[in-house]
Formats: sequence, structure tokens, C-alpha cells
Amino acid sequence: MSRPHHRILWQTGGRLVLSLLAAAGSARAATVVGPWTPIFKGVDYSVSTNLPGSGNFPRRQVVHAFRVDLTDPDVRLFATPPHPDPVAGRAETAGQTTSGFLTQNNLQVALSANFFGPGDYYLPAGTAMEVRGLLISEGAVVSAQEGSSNSAALLFDAANEATFIQRNWPVADLTGVQTAVSGNRALLAGGRNLETDVNSRDLDPRTAYGLSEDRRFLYLMGIDGRQPGYSDGANYYETAAWLLLLGAYEGANMDGGGSTLLVMEDSTGRPIRLSKSNAVADSGRERTLGAHFGVYAQPVPGFINEVAVVPDDTTARVTWTTVDPSTTEVEYGPTDSLGLTTGVQPDLATNHGIQLTGLTPWTDYYFRAASATGTERHLSPIFHFVTTNYVTTNEIFGFSHAWKHADTTFDLGGKDWTWHDFPDFDWNGPGPGLLWVDGNNNPDVQPKGTEMAMDPGTGFPYLSYYFRTRFMLSDVRLGGSLDFACYVDDGAVFYLNGTEIQRLRMPAEWDGATLATGYACDGNATTDCVDAFSVPLDTLDNLVEGENLLAVEVHNYHPRSPDITFGVRLNRITPLPRNARLTIRQEAGGLSLSWDAAGFTLETAASSEGPWSEVEGNPGSPVDLEPVGSQRYYRLRH
Repeated sequence: MSRPHHRILWQTGGRLVLSLLAAAGSARAATVVGPWTPIFKGVDYSVSTNLPGSGNFPRRQVVHAFRVDLTDPDVRLFATPPHPDPVAGRAETAGQTTSGFLTQNNLQVALSANFFGPGDYYLPAGTAMEVRGLLISEGAVVSAQEGSSNSAALLFDAANEATFIQRNWPVADLTGVQTAVSGNRALLAGGRNLETDVNSRDLDPRTAYGLSEDRRFLYLMGIDGRQPGYSDGANYYETAAWLLLLGAYEGANMDGGGSTLLVMEDSTGRPIRLSKSNAVADSGRERTLGAHFGVYAQPVPGFINEVAVVPDDTTARVTWTTVDPSTTEVEYGPTDSLGLTTGVQPDLATNHGIQLTGLTPWTDYYFRAASATGTERHLSPIFHFVTTNYVTTNEIFGFSHAWKHADTTFDLGGKDWTWHDFPDFDWNGPGPGLLWVDGNNNPDVQPKGTEMAMDPGTGFPYLSYYFRTRFMLSDVRLGGSLDFACYVDDGAVFYLNGTEIQRLRMPAEWDGATLATGYACDGNATTDCVDAFSVPLDTLDNLVEGENLLAVEVHNYHPRSPDITFGVRLNRITPLPRNARLTIRQEAGGLSLSWDAAGFTLETAASSEGPWSEVEGNPGSPVDLEPVGSQRYYRLRH
């Protein structure tokens, strides 16, 4: 796997905009700590490398670190919470990848913490894990310290005041401890390297935590390894030496190896891997871990601050503040390429607000604020929101729903197999989803329901498989849509009562031997890789009251691909009626209008008969209006 050099691009006043990262410096650089770059308020990031053979570092090592200011009032620490149904020593936490831990808990940075079991590393998210050593999350003891092993502990109270214990046995007083993690050995104490085996060949990727002497800074460090030519890994002595270089006075070794990975949140809420895990390099996947540590923090202050969005179904209200009076504009769009703009409101202000209109319900949007002072234009990072959807959702069937199924060798009888009345009595099943064939038996593909047959002639799955099921529907005239969520590996064509309604990664013309044109995500229909689409009911001319037939054919991407997966969850989406109450109060300076629902536009007219026009600036509730000297009417339009 090649590892190109990348650069870091930062945006004043916000979070990471473009985050393609690699070790700073070059092979000719001395062993120095890379510069600390603020990525969040109270959280800095550094990446360092060394000159192999210099000082105490005979091997090439790439070191990534967060420096967390524990005195910052907006910094909050978080460790893996307890399992939903905890059992001491067996089900103490629910396993997650580091990126999953960050995303699920809306953290800004995250990395591995305690050692854990079992040692099968690519288990499904949510797998019950047993954690070694003390782990406390939000004041709750998730894992108790049960012996002298894995007892190098870092404890934090609610004010982030830190305590380091080289050997937490017997157990220290835990009164007031809000967060705690433990490693397998202390590396530093009193500013001294506790390790003596300088020449140990026990080289691994390492994760280590440290505290500054004044307890102001927490250092969260990861050393990449097992990747010759990039980073070889470190022994315990070298790990402790790097902690000292970073500024730590005390510290401990945490769970490392393929678990070593530092992750941060970008401005749109997506996780970005900063370090280079050898597990990801080898397999393309992060390991599922039993214990993590993360940090909540605010954006770095800049010219544009306090960016907030309140989305509705077809509108969104964006607000922000600026250091100096400036113009108001929002760039937005369905991808992070943006492409749309509200236009510039030229009036200068420090408190900004603008309404996005014409949006699609239940849709992802990206946006950034723009404010200009004279000729200087300032941009916030790109943020993300999802519009709401005023609907009711009723499940028609779930992923474990049963399907009749056949493979390419079945005789379809010269009749269209997608028809309602096609005789499928000689097909296999019905069998519950997910329906699958997998020579590698990928554990991340869940829930596995029905295993289908391989092609005995090749030892691989057939090139295509066919599926049929029936479902009941009533009140088809009420509008709304059918909402599909699908696990599809690799391509598929969907039919409703004999008519094609959707195609995923399939060419315009195909037959049973046609290969899919691509695949979803990394090529596996795992729990974080779902194809979703909706079909409005008013576009389905052949939909009937009562029983309907859904038929799907799934095609592989390559004749030697080891797996095919198929499963569908189908929901009925029905819109809800919307109402809003408009209140008008007369005040000394004019009128104050307010309403109790989002997504409505305020209109005005000189007569109740109209014509009606949108109030200038499309203000959100509440709005203050100056006297106009004549009778005016107001209404809300959705």
C-alpha cells in the first residue's frame, strides 16, 4: 500500500476543513516534536518523526499526539460507557471501532484506552467486551480494578483535575472520580523514564497517555508501527521517551498494537483518521475495541463564531456571530462541494441570521457561513445538517423478512419472474434475511439469516440471485412514499408488481450473466453500509390495495468475488398535516409577530384578497416590524 505525503489545511475560526495527514518532517530531520496545531479550543494536535539512529530512537517512528488543556472550561472527558445489559467480567462494554465511538457520542477526538477481550478484532459493533483494569464513565464504574495487573490508572474528577497512580492495587479511593482509564504499566513517574531495556525488540504500535507536571495538560499519544519504511513501532523505553519529549511528567502504556488509532471529528461531524493504524493498512477496516477515551471541545475561535443551524423540513435557519460588523451570506448544497448561495445581504452586522428555503425533507445538506468586511471575505468551515420530515413512519417489514430465492441455474419458465402471479413454488425458501453467500464468512455482515448455495462448478457464488416477497398495503391514495433501506452486495434491480422501480450499480441492459458496475462502501454490506432510496406512491401506477409483490435480482461485481448479500427493510412514509399559530402584538415601536412552528414563510398584503408577497428578508420568528402608516394583513405560508 503506497502512502503519499499529504498536507494539513486549517481554517481560521473553525475546525478541520481538509484533513489529509502524514508525519511532519522528513527522514533527514532530527528527533523533535512537531508543532502543536490547535484543532479545537483546548485541544492541539502534533505529528512527529525522528532520524533513525539518533539519540534513543534507533528506528523510524511516526508519533501522533493530542495535547488537551484540562483547565479549558469547555473541555469534557468521556470514556466508554457500560454495556446496555452489563455483566461483570463478561459484558462490561459494547465494542466499537474508534471512529464509531467518536461518531456515536458526538466527540471531537478519540483513541483506544484499556486492554480488553476477546481478542477477535473485527467483531460486529455492539459485541459484549470484558475490560481489564479500572474504567469509569460519567461517574459509573464500568470495569472494576480486580488485581495488580493493568493497574496504571489515570483518574479525573468533574473539574478535570487529574490523578496518576502507578499501581492501583489496593484500589484508590474513587470518591468524586468522573472518568478513569487504566493501562498495563506505568512508563513515567516524577519526570523519569521507568523503563530500562533500551534495546528491547518488542516493537509494536503504541498508545500511551501522560500528564504534565502541573497537571494542566493531558497527552494522548499514538505511535504508528508494523509498517516498514513508514513507521516500525516502538518498545516501552522508546514510548516513554516520546512521552517525555511531548511534555509529560507521568504516564502509562495503554492498549496499542492494531488498536492504536487517533481520530478526530471534522466540521461536518465525520470521523477522520489522523494516525495510520496497521490494522486498517492491512485489512481496510478498523478493529472493534472494548474501551475508548474521548474529548468534547468547542471550535477554535476566529472571525466567524457560534455557527448554529435549526433545520425544518424545507427550510433551515442559520445564525452566527462575527468579531466585526460584516455582510451575511450562506453557501450550501447537498454535498460538501456546496454550489448554492443565499446571495449577500449587504447590511453590516455582528449577529447574523439567514433562512435557507426550497430544501428537500429528510435530506443531508452542507453549508458554510460567509461574511465580508470591505474587500476581505471570511468563511467558516463546512458544516452539515439534515432537514426534518413531518411524517409518520410505519414499518412494512424488516431486514429479517422472509424471501423466496433462486440462483442463475433456475428455470424461470419462460415467464416474467417479476410478475405477481409467477409460479415460484419450486424456488428455495422462504428464508429470513439477510440472505447471503460468503466464502470468508465476514462477521461484520449481520444479521445473517439464510445461507444460499455456492456455484459448485467454480467454488464461488453464482453471478446472480433472484428474490421475491409479498406485502400488504392499504390507503394507497393517502400519498407519501415507500422508503427502502438495503444491504446489497453488489448490484441490484428492484421491481414492484413487475415494474422496475430502482437500480443499484447495474448497467442499462443486463441478463443473468451481467456483472454489477460497482459495489457499496468497501465492497461488503456491513451494518454501516446501507443503500437507501424512496419511491413516492404517486409515481407507482401499478400499486394496489392489498397484496403487492416485490422482486429483486442481485448481481456480483466479479466472477471470483467470494460473497453476495441481500436484505431489505421497507417502511411506509405518510406526511402529517402542518399547522401554525400566528400571534401579532402591537408595541410602542411597531408590531411584533411570532409563530410556533418552523418552516413557514411570513407574507403580507394591503388587502385580505391579496396580492400577497413575502416579507422582505424572509425573517424567522419572531420579527419586529416598523409602522407602515396603512392597514396591512399578514399570513403564514408553508
